Amino acid sequence: MWRTRAAAACVICRSLANSSYGIKRKSPLQNLHLVSRSIHHPYYPSAKFQRPPLRISIQQFSSLNRLPLHKTKLLNVKHGYQSHRNFWLARLASRLLRVRYLILGSAVGGGYTAKKTYEQWKDMIPDLEDYKWIVPDFIWELDELVDIEKLLKALPDADDLAKLMPDFDKIGESLASLKGFLSPGSPGETAFRATDQGYDNDKQFKKGLLGELILLQQQIQQHEEEARRAAGFSSQQKRKVSDKEKIDQLQEELLRTQLKYQRMLERLEKENKELRKLVLQRDDKGIHQRKLKKSLIDMYSEVLDILSDYDASYNTQDHLPRVVVVGDQSAGKTSVLEMIAQARIFPRGSGEMMTRSPVKVTLSEGPHHVALFKDSSREFDLTKEEDLAALRNEIEIRMRNSVKEGCTVSTETISLSVKGPGLQRMVLVDLPGVISTVTSGMAPDTKETIFSISKAYMQNPNAIILCIQDGSVDAERSIVTDLVSQMDPQGKRTIFVLTKVDLAEKNVASPNRIQQIIEGKLFPMKALGYFAVVTGKGNSSESIESIKEYEEEFFQNSKLLKTSMLKAHQVTTKNLSLAVSDCFWKMVRESVEQQADAFKATRFNLETEWKNNYPRLRELDRNELFEKAKNEILDEVISLTQVTPKHWEEMLEKTLWERVSTHVIENIYLPAAQTANSGTFNTTVDIKLKQWTDKQLPNKAVEVAWETLQEEFSRFMTEKKGKEHDDIFDKLKQAVKEETIKRHKWNERAEDSLRVIQHNALEDRSISDKQQWDAAIHFMEETLQSRLKDTESVIEDMVGPDWKKRWWHWVGRTKEQNIRNETKNELEKLIKCNEDHPAYLANDEVTTVRKNLEARGVAVDPCLIKDTWHQIYRRYFLKSALNHCNLCRRGFYYYQRHFVDSELECNDIVLFWRIQRMLAITANTLRQQLTNTEVRRLEKNVKEVLEDFAEDNEKKVKLLTGKRVQLAEDLKKVREIQEKLEAFIEALHQEK
Repeated sequence: MWRTRAAAACVICRSLANSSYGIKRKSPLQNLHLVSRSIHHPYYPSAKFQRPPLRISIQQFSSLNRLPLHKTKLLNVKHGYQSHRNFWLARLASRLLRVRYLILGSAVGGGYTAKKTYEQWKDMIPDLEDYKWIVPDFIWELDELVDIEKLLKALPDADDLAKLMPDFDKIGESLASLKGFLSPGSPGETAFRATDQGYDNDKQFKKGLLGELILLQQQIQQHEEEARRAAGFSSQQKRKVSDKEKIDQLQEELLRTQLKYQRMLERLEKENKELRKLVLQRDDKGIHQRKLKKSLIDMYSEVLDILSDYDASYNTQDHLPRVVVVGDQSAGKTSVLEMIAQARIFPRGSGEMMTRSPVKVTLSEGPHHVALFKDSSREFDLTKEEDLAALRNEIEIRMRNSVKEGCTVSTETISLSVKGPGLQRMVLVDLPGVISTVTSGMAPDTKETIFSISKAYMQNPNAIILCIQDGSVDAERSIVTDLVSQMDPQGKRTIFVLTKVDLAEKNVASPNRIQQIIEGKLFPMKALGYFAVVTGKGNSSESIESIKEYEEEFFQNSKLLKTSMLKAHQVTTKNLSLAVSDCFWKMVRESVEQQADAFKATRFNLETEWKNNYPRLRELDRNELFEKAKNEILDEVISLTQVTPKHWEEMLEKTLWERVSTHVIENIYLPAAQTANSGTFNTTVDIKLKQWTDKQLPNKAVEVAWETLQEEFSRFMTEKKGKEHDDIFDKLKQAVKEETIKRHKWNERAEDSLRVIQHNALEDRSISDKQQWDAAIHFMEETLQSRLKDTESVIEDMVGPDWKKRWWHWVGRTKEQNIRNETKNELEKLIKCNEDHPAYLANDEVTTVRKNLEARGVAVDPCLIKDTWHQIYRRYFLKSALNHCNLCRRGFYYYQRHFVDSELECNDIVLFWRIQRMLAITANTLRQQLTNTEVRRLEKNVKEVLEDFAEDNEKKVKLLTGKRVQLAEDLKKVREIQEKLEAFIEALHQEK
C-alpha cells in the first residue's frame, strides 16, 4: 500500500511540476507536508528529497506494512508541456481531487498506525501485579482515576478519521515527538515512558518513585539472570580467574541494586506512613466524613469477638480467617508479633512460659499508636514507656486471672486492639508456646492442653498458620513443624518464619542448611512462603526502632544475601508483615461470604424451632428477660406501700403476741398469781414488766416487724398472677429476695424509741370505759383458752388416749403412758384436797406420791412426778383463771371504785388490758417505721441487688435457665453475627 501510494504521489507531484501554463519549474516537494516528504520516490532518483531518519522508527513500530495490498488504478498521465486548449481546467481539477484523496487516505492510515502503536506500547508495559504489595494503596487508588479502557474506546476509527481534514502542522509535530520518543533505549524505559504519558499532571509522585522502582526491579532481574547464567556455566566447566571475578562482580552489583531498591522502598513507605497519619488526623477532626480502612478490620474483629463468646451448636463452626501464631516455647513468637505491631506490648521472661492464654491482637490504622482491650475504654499510648509497662502488666494480670486453680494455661482469649499509622490490617492470635517436657511447677496436663489449644485454632480451614522456628537451635529439635504438617499437609495456608538468623549464621557450620530451611527442603512441612527475620539481640529493653536498624544492618552485611542464599523479599519483618496481611485479606475475601451463608442457614433453623415451640412468645434473650423480671420485682416492691395500715397493725400485733405470750403467762402472770393479796400481785407485775421492757420486749418487737416485712415481701414475690405468671423468673426472684433480706438491716435507733413508748404504755392502768374492760376480758379468755387447749394436748400425749378413743379407734396405751396416767390420777387427788395449792410440789409431797404409786405396783421417778405435776397444775390454774375471768365480767363497777368493799379482785384483767394496749401501741409504731422508712430502704436494697445481678453474667446464666432462654440466646447471637458479617461484606465490596 505504501508503494502504491508513493507511486501515485510521485506521478501527481511530477505532473504538478511539469504543468502550469507551459512553464518549467522545480518540483515543490519542499513545500509539501512531512507525510508527503517521508514517502520514498523510486521513480525519480533525480528528485532532490532527503528521507527523514524517522522512517526506520515508523517501519519498526507501525503495523501498516502488514495490511493487504490493494490494487490502485493510476491515471495515465503524460509529462511535459501542455497547451491551453486541451481542457487544462478539467485535468487540473481531477488532479487536485486525487491529491485530496491521497491526503485523506494518509490521515486514515496514520491514525490507524498510531492506534496500533499504542497497542504495542501497552503490551510492552510490564505486569505490576506481582509488585503491587511494594507500592502503598493510595498510589493504586490514584491509578484508578484514569480509565485506559475509556481512552481506547474514545479513539476514533478509520471511518471517523476519513470525515476529518487533518492539520498538517500538528501531524508534523506529532511525528517529530514520536521520533524522539521511539529512539533506541531499554524496553523498561520505553514502558515507563508510555505509562508516564497517561499520568502527566496529577500523577507526579507515582511517575517519580514508581518509575524508579520498576527500573530497579528490571535491573535486579537482569542481574539475577546474568548471575545464574554465570553460575551455571561455572559449575559445568572450569572457569578462568577472569570469569570468577566477573561472577563476584555481578553478585556485588546485584546486592547493591537490591539495597538501593530496599532503601527506596523504605523512603516510599515512610512518606506513605506520614501521609496516612495526616489523612487519619484530618478525619478525626471531622473534615472528611468517609469510612476509613481501619473500620473494616474493626468490624471483622467484632465478629470474631462475638464468635468467641458464642457456644457453637447446630453444626455451625467458626471458620473465619485469622492469623494463628504457633511455635516452640522461646522461639520468638511474641517478638515477631511485636515487630509486626511495632511496639513491645507483651510481658517477657528469660526461658519461662509467659504466654499462658491465647491473645487476639487486631492491628489497624490510626493517627496515634495506641492499644486498648475489648472490655475496657482505657487507651495505652505505645509511644510512652510508662504506658507500655502498664500494658504489659495488665496483660500478665489478665493471663494469670484467666488460669484456673491447678492449671498452667487457659483457653480463655484475651482480646487486644492495636492502632497506629502504617500498621498492616490483620487479626493475629498468639498461642502458648509448644513444649516437649512438663517442668516442675506446671500442671501435669500442660503439654496436652497446649496441643489441644493449638489444634483447635489451626484446624480452622481458613486460618493462616504463622509457623515460627528458632534458627539458633537444631532444626531436628522442633516440635511445632510436625504439628503444623498434620494440620496443613499441603501447606496452602502456612507461612514459615525462621527467627534469630543472626545467631544461626554465626553458629551453623554450613550456611547451606539455612538455605535449605528457607527453600523448604529440610522439613517435610510445606508452606506458601518462607521468611528469615531478626528480632533483636535478646535484650528485653531494646526498642522497636533499634531492632529494625539492627535487622537492616545485619542483612546488608550478611553473606546469606551476598551469596544469593536468601532473596531480598524473604528477609525482614517488614516484608513478612506485608505478605501475611496480603494472604490474610485474600483468605477473608474467599471465605467470608461462605461463612455468612452458613450462619444464615443456622438462623433459619433456630427461627423455625422457636415458632414451633413458642409461637405466642417474643424472642427475649437472657438480658431482655432479666430486664422484664427486674420490672416485675420492682413493681412487687412498690406493692408493699399499698398495704393498708390496718393490715400491717393486725399482723404485727398478732405476731408479737404469739412471740411474747409464753413469757407473759409463765414469767409474769403465773408468778404474780401465786401472791397472797392484790398489792403484792401488782408489785410483782410492775417489776417483771419493767425488766421485760428494758431487756427483751423492744428487740422482740423489731424482730417481729422485720419478719412481718419479709413475709409480705415474699408473698408478693412468690404470688402467682394467673395466666401472666412466668415461672422462668422464679429462681431469679428467689435469689433477689434472699440477697435483699441478707443485706437489709433494721434501723438501730428504732429500739430505743420503741422502749420508751412501750414502757409508758405498760405503766398506764386506767381503763376508761366498759368497752375496753370487756375487750381486755375477751383478750384474756382467748389467751387462757388457747393455753388450756395446748396444755390438754400435752397431757393427752403424756397419758395416752382415754377409754372412748381406745374403744373407738381400737388403740392402747404404752407402758410409759400407763405410768404417766397413774401419776396424773394421784396428783389430781392432791389438788382436790388442797385447791389453793402452790405451783410447786414440796419434797415430802413428791415422796408421798411416789410411795402411793409404789404401793399400787407402779415404780416412778421423782422427775417424772414433777414434770407431770407442772402440766396438771397448769391445767388447773388455767381453768380457775377462766372461771375468775367470767366472774369479772361484772367487775368494771368495782374497778372504778378501786374494789372497795368488794371481795372480787380483777387485777389480772387490768394486767391483760395493759399488755393489750402495749401491743396495739407497739404495732402502730412499728407500722409507721415500716411504711415510712423500712419499705423504702428495702426497695433501695432490691435495686442494688438487681444492679449487681445485671453486671454478673454468670449469675444471670445460673438464674435464668431453660431451653427457651438458650434458644433465644443462640438466635440473638446468630442474628448479630450474620448482620455484622453482611455489613462487613458490604464494606469489603465497597473497598474493592
